[in-house]
Amino acid sequence: METTVGFSAFASHTPQLPPAFAVYDNSFFNITGPAPTVEVVLENDTYPFAHEAAVYIPTTDELFVTSNQFISPVTHQKTIVITKVKVGNGSVPVTAEELSTTVPLANGGINYEEGVLFCGQGSFNQTSGLFKTSIHPPYTSELITGNFYGRQFNSPNDVVMHADGSMWFTDPAYGHEQGIRPNPVLPNQVYRYNPKTKNVRVVADGFGRPNGISFSPDQKTVYVTDTDYNHADGLDPTRVSTIYAFDLTMINDEPALTNRRVFAMADKGAPDGIKTDMAGNVYSGCGDGINVWSPGGVLLGKILIEGGIANFGFARGGKMYLMGENKLWAVQLAPWVKGSILKM
Repeated sequence: METTVGFSAFASHTPQLPPAFAVYDNSFFNITGPAPTVEVVLENDTYPFAHEAAVYIPTTDELFVTSNQFISPVTHQKTIVITKVKVGNGSVPVTAEELSTTVPLANGGINYEEGVLFCGQGSFNQTSGLFKTSIHPPYTSELITGNFYGRQFNSPNDVVMHADGSMWFTDPAYGHEQGIRPNPVLPNQVYRYNPKTKNVRVVADGFGRPNGISFSPDQKTVYVTDTDYNHADGLDPTRVSTIYAFDLTMINDEPALTNRRVFAMADKGAPDGIKTDMAGNVYSGCGDGINVWSPGGVLLGKILIEGGIANFGFARGGKMYLMGENKLWAVQLAPWVKGSILKM
């Protein structure tokens, strides 16, 4: 893992952070730096435009986000909108453009080739799966994989890319619970898809509702969040709200997830989107904002956002963008903090 000389190396006193930053371990100061900030950079009271994905495109300084479900005033059906946000650099105003794509009820996403790989949850008459989407007009989308050998996925939720080109994604049954998908024909599982060979494999099962997924920076560990706490019938504190960790190992020349273990449990809500930084720290959107754990599972601190955060993304130089439903939040951490997806 990458090591970085940070705030703790030169600080002579404990800094006073803004109220939005809750410190549980002093090493959190090495993530926040001496002067972190939190601000709302875009707001839309019409519908919850900022829910998932938060895919940052460094070449254009743009952020692709997916909304939560809402009733379209045109079709009067549940819909999800993908928005392209020009985040700028502080001197350029933040602007937003709603996109017209063929991704059916998009959710999580990841940088992929020259575009974005979205999870399409599907509908009653549209296939769910992984969709490659261009980031330039006319924003065309292509289905990459849409079934497990003929059995349709439930409602793919989040996806990450491995260095070998494979796609790892979660597939909970939330689509059926939310009335947008037919009865499930598969368990709640995690999959690996190899676009070179078209092979799709189940790599982990035994979840209530697998949701977010992330690699450690060295890609030797896989983190999966389980949001079983949250069902259509309400919240149940006796169901798991847990992050599980797996070792990614090679068995008979194929990658496998082994040594499943509890990494951490969220104390407020359930851990949804999950990502790591280049130091191996683990970040997850929870019921009270962003929770941050050490690689060993120690809660270091929180970025407190009222109403919680579903997902988020790292940009460059310690910048993070948080999906707050009707609000897009920008957080400035220490400039040496780098997300492990873009490594910047």
